[in-house]
Amino acid sequence: MTIDFPVSIEIFGHSVLIHPILESVGIFIAMRYYAFLRKRNKSSLTTIQSFSIIIGALIGALLGSKIIGTLENPQALLDAKNQFLYFWTSNTIVGGLTFGLIGVEITKKIIGHKESTGDLIVFPLILAMIIGRIGCFLTGVYEQTYGIETTSIFGMNLGDGLMRHPVALYEIVYLLLLWIVLKIIQKKYIYPSGYLFQVFMLAYFLFRFCLDFIKPIHPLFLGLSSIQLTCVCVIIYYIFKLLQTKPKYIK
Repeated sequence: MTIDFPVSIEIFGHSVLIHPILESVGIFIAMRYYAFLRKRNKSSLTTIQSFSIIIGALIGALLGSKIIGTLENPQALLDAKNQFLYFWTSNTIVGGLTFGLIGVEITKKIIGHKESTGDLIVFPLILAMIIGRIGCFLTGVYEQTYGIETTSIFGMNLGDGLMRHPVALYEIVYLLLLWIVLKIIQKKYIYPSGYLFQVFMLAYFLFRFCLDFIKPIHPLFLGLSSIQLTCVCVIIYYIFKLLQTKPKYIK
């Protein structure tokens, strides 16, 4: 089986990349899934408060995704003919999650809400990420979501004739396994609000820190990329958060 990267589809006579379509589909499905879960779970948030937090998360995620994505290769920004366009088209989920969290926390302080709001978004978020990563894989080497060359059995030709790590597929498998683990925690343990989200964030950022060692990177500091440096900060933060929590096993 061979795939002609980047994969696109014909819409009204125009060739459109499948990646942005899948990202949009992923976000739509995730939001509907979140709305479904919210109806099933009681929340102290009013509709206005919930909407405000979502807006705060989206603004933070949008800015963070582009800031950290741009810092992945600062020289490319300096060399770009249109620096704003380069900034606007640079994205990374690591920056989006990190700054989205900051946006949520700032919004919660503004509206005076102290309860954690993260648990309900965990599974919709994982679902959106999985669908989005399918799009990343189908884009091949034409976007910065591919791995370095490898001689392992997992190597794939992603469009440039070289055998590379299909890191998008690795991430999809990891997210599926993480989904299962989090579901087990959800069913087998009693934990304070926000615990599930904290476990997700720690697990995902640990994975991304390691994964980026098999991706082409531009070291920013201490041989680490902007994504890895961000991961280190988030990992340290959530280790301290989780050390303060002791979930109870349901016999």
